[in-house]
Amino acid sequence: MSQDTVKRLYLMEVGSMPEYEIPIVCYLVQTVDGRNILIDSGLPAIIPEEEAEFENGVDVIEQLANLGLKPDDIDTVISTHYDGDHAGRHAAFTQAQYVVQRVHHLDAASNPRYASIRAEWDQPLERILLVDGDTELLPGLALIETSGHVPGHQSVLVQLPQTGAVLLTIDAVPFADGFTRGAPDDDSNPDAAAIHASTVKLIELVEREHIGLVIFGHDQAQWDTLKKAPAFYA
Repeated sequence: MSQDTVKRLYLMEVGSMPEYEIPIVCYLVQTVDGRNILIDSGLPAIIPEEEAEFENGVDVIEQLANLGLKPDDIDTVISTHYDGDHAGRHAAFTQAQYVVQRVHHLDAASNPRYASIRAEWDQPLERILLVDGDTELLPGLALIETSGHVPGHQSVLVQLPQTGAVLLTIDAVPFADGFTRGAPDDDSNPDAAAIHASTVKLIELVEREHIGLVIFGHDQAQWDTLKKAPAFYA
């Protein structure tokens, strides 16, 4: 990567899936030139009936307010994918540009999986930056295409001045025990091969770039050990 412009990474827990003790999380990246980049937006304010297994906590708007930020202060929303626990507050950020993999956005248009929160993610195209594959969004912040969980899922690599490289796997690898080259156990999953390929891709990235911190998307045991906002990684 070229000269880094990222200075802080905040981790925010905005809800949970109580039955499985799974945290629902968002991330905020701040740059040296004052940009605020949100990675995912968490659960919707009113959780759809078909997603009743989720439970709201301190939502992303309040989390940002605790950091002195309003929704209009967010310049960019990196949308890893449009599942309801990741894109549920997208529409609140009316001044932001959304960044999503093209293949994911196109798939979502006719996929009922994302219909319940369509009003959140289906924003005017002039406000959406569609990317194709691995993309350096800015120095120190890269998007890693990791299809499998859904088509066009993306993970995020953040380069911090003190902590070094931090990989946010999101739902490509939601739990630490899945971060292995071993073949998937569930051959009945039609996306198992893609999930495995993306997992290996991220493992190789960690080895190649000497990434010291890998944060898994929904791992409660790991989450309990991490700094949460208002603390941050620098």
